[in-house]
Amino acid sequence: MKALLLDAPGSLVMNETESPEPRAGEVLIRVAACGICGSDVHGYDGSSGRRIPPLVMGHEAAGIVEAVGEGVRRFAVGARVTFDSTVYCGECFFCARGEINLCDRREVVGVSCQEFRRNGAFAEMVVVPERIVHRLPDSMEFAEAAMLEAVAVALHAVHLTKVIPETTVLVIGAGMIGLLIAQSLSALGCKRVLVSDVDETRLALARSLGATKTVCASGADLVKAIHEATEGRGVDAVLEAVGRDETIAAAIDAVKKGGTVTLVGNITPVVTLPLQKVVSRQIRLQGSCASNGEYPEAIALVSEGRIRVKPLITAVAPLEDGAEWFTRLHAREPNLMKIVLDPRMTVRHVTA
Repeated sequence: MKALLLDAPGSLVMNETESPEPRAGEVLIRVAACGICGSDVHGYDGSSGRRIPPLVMGHEAAGIVEAVGEGVRRFAVGARVTFDSTVYCGECFFCARGEINLCDRREVVGVSCQEFRRNGAFAEMVVVPERIVHRLPDSMEFAEAAMLEAVAVALHAVHLTKVIPETTVLVIGAGMIGLLIAQSLSALGCKRVLVSDVDETRLALARSLGATKTVCASGADLVKAIHEATEGRGVDAVLEAVGRDETIAAAIDAVKKGGTVTLVGNITPVVTLPLQKVVSRQIRLQGSCASNGEYPEAIALVSEGRIRVKPLITAVAPLEDGAEWFTRLHAREPNLMKIVLDPRMTVRHVTA
């Protein structure tokens, strides 16, 4: 089979390799769509330490069941499916509590680090455990299904934040996850969703997807605008989808006393924390990791049109064009959102 191989930091090549074989409890999927995640781009240049070459990356995927291993009962050849990116053991302390995203032996599809290596879906075929596979409705396009992993991540962050309809929430960062968080908030009944970014193009997209108000500012200017919009109190909750010193500091300053700040973005491994503000203002500060059983909900909300993913897809392209798209994404070319690679394609379908 053909696969897009990360053979060195910053180097992607098309490679011919043997198709994987499903073992007991595993499903072999012929990939029909795989999205390029921001974490793939950060891993591509070697900076994250989570994509150690050689590796086939890719964890936002969907396709058709090609074969099943012994003991697989829920899926047959020909089924349209997607899968979670988290491979959990199902046996550890956290899995027993239903917290599969915190599994002690957690692995991630398309990730290679010091602890494990698991090839992903930038290939014609990928093997994953049956327990992380989900059936797709016939009406859902594969490119849309490749967005479900990101939707599930957004929903998990919103669930952790425990918002109610009367809650006023600020989403910092109008990138892919930020825009999906904003839509998730609205889909789950939150009536006032504010989105901030420094890119007006992305904020226009946020408004078109239902954001109540957008703020083109960061740092002190963002905090000032939020206080003006909330009679000086601050918002009830902030979901921070960037992960930098400046944006996390702004999140803490923009939330009301007793409010919640949920950290989703993690671009910077270490940030400075204004501890006295967190303690003296009794702010709940929490992280959100991956997803934890939100896939069925994500499938339903996208199928019903309550979360719209098509406007976030910039291009659907052949797998062979993957290296070019990684170069453009790594260079932070303006107005690029989600790029979906389809190993079945031989000519470019959508351009940007």
